[in-house]
Amino acid sequence: MQQKQPIGIFDSGVGGLNLWKPIQELLPQENTIYIADNAFSPYGKRSKDEIISRTFQVVESLIKKECKLIVVACNTATTNAIDKLREKFDLPFVGIEPALKPAALQSQTKTIGVLATQGTLSSKLFEKTSHTHAQGIKVVEQIGTGLVTAIEENGLETPALKTLLSNHLKPMLEQNIDRLVLGCTHYPYLVPLLEELLPPQVVVVDNSMAIARQTQYLLEKNKLQNPAQNSKGEHLFYCTGHEAQLKAFLPKGTPVEQLRVGQ
Repeated sequence: MQQKQPIGIFDSGVGGLNLWKPIQELLPQENTIYIADNAFSPYGKRSKDEIISRTFQVVESLIKKECKLIVVACNTATTNAIDKLREKFDLPFVGIEPALKPAALQSQTKTIGVLATQGTLSSKLFEKTSHTHAQGIKVVEQIGTGLVTAIEENGLETPALKTLLSNHLKPMLEQNIDRLVLGCTHYPYLVPLLEELLPPQVVVVDNSMAIARQTQYLLEKNKLQNPAQNSKGEHLFYCTGHEAQLKAFLPKGTPVEQLRVGQ
């Protein structure tokens, strides 16, 4: 029965868990399969062709596991490959883009910052989104060099990460931003540090709950909701690199299996 098949979710590492959590909370009866492609992380430093090729390989792995819908829980993969995925594969996809629209609508200073990977900021989809939703708004882009690697290595409480993040924020703060868009699913892990480093007038903008609602909408639209409303979904976790990286961000004892992708 197709409705009982899992939702597939993937990212270059642990960042997509920031989408898995609200999806699982909003749709507790749904089964999920999560792939952390940490052997290929970070996607942001890869070429466009590499990102597209790898994204296709991960999606094919999820399709083999009979996923009924796939959440591309990575800004870099979405902005570079989502259109091609929708062209090739006959199932619904949920993509994720930086939340420029709400940030632009909320901004009082008409200046917003976007912290993202190079792969996201240099993509045509980001350029299109910025042009569409940030008319009359100054968008200050900042590549978050080193942040994904630091998070993946579980270095959230290190002085080095705090210094690195502070250096990334400085050019945006100097231009009087009052909204900071997190353009990478890894970056919500930085929110406690951001609250410490940002002045009170700068609001962090994240769209994880909007992605969960879009997932719910597409399930309903395609009549793919799991009918077992009173049951709890089963959740499987895979990684392409070291299991310890993913396990560190999951409840203690959660099993993680290694998965070969593209071989």
